[in-house]
Amino acid sequence: MASQIVRRLVILGAPGSGKSTIANRIVKTYGMPYIVVGDLFRQHIQQKSEESKTIKEHIDKGILLPDELVLKFVVDELEKVREQGFLLDGYPRTLNQAEMLHRHMKIDHVIALNVPADEIINRLKDRWVHLSSGRVYNLRWSAPKVPGKDDETGEPLSQREDDKPAVIRHRLNTYDKNTNPIMEFYKKFDVLQEFHGRESDKIWPEVKKYLDRVLKEPNPQKVAA
Repeated sequence: MASQIVRRLVILGAPGSGKSTIANRIVKTYGMPYIVVGDLFRQHIQQKSEESKTIKEHIDKGILLPDELVLKFVVDELEKVREQGFLLDGYPRTLNQAEMLHRHMKIDHVIALNVPADEIINRLKDRWVHLSSGRVYNLRWSAPKVPGKDDETGEPLSQREDDKPAVIRHRLNTYDKNTNPIMEFYKKFDVLQEFHGRESDKIWPEVKKYLDRVLKEPNPQKVAA
């Protein structure tokens, strides 16, 4: 988009909220670099980097990585596209991370997806994952071509223990506890926009309408160097 102004975006959404679906549509529509923190971690695990053991242990247990370690990965990646703008997915996950990122780089717009907990539970209980690539399938609407097998590699799919309803509800409570302060933080800078709904196909038009407007407007806050 020739008329698009370079912006730095963050997308927030609970597990199962359709965040990846909306994020991919944003990237496809507006052509901005897409930084997925989970993908960065998987790359380091596959490359057997110095920090890979720590990353794998935390991911396997479903607990948050140390803020300083995550910040290093994120900032290193964002510096590569600093002047191109980007969509950042999977970070920040705590208020401290949001504050640390703010000190390094200002965010222009934060898109927050709000999907009811009962809808998320119904989505995730039918979810299967190809662990090495991160590809996700759902038996309700995006089932694999061969049951139990990844479409690209033919390798077996796995269902995560934390996709069970009771565990999902606990994860959602944890997400809300961590994310509500992040949203309040970004509200102070008037960069937060919330979108409510049950279906990504109904949320997306509202997100697009918002981005069509703000990505063509002069930035009210001076972008930090």
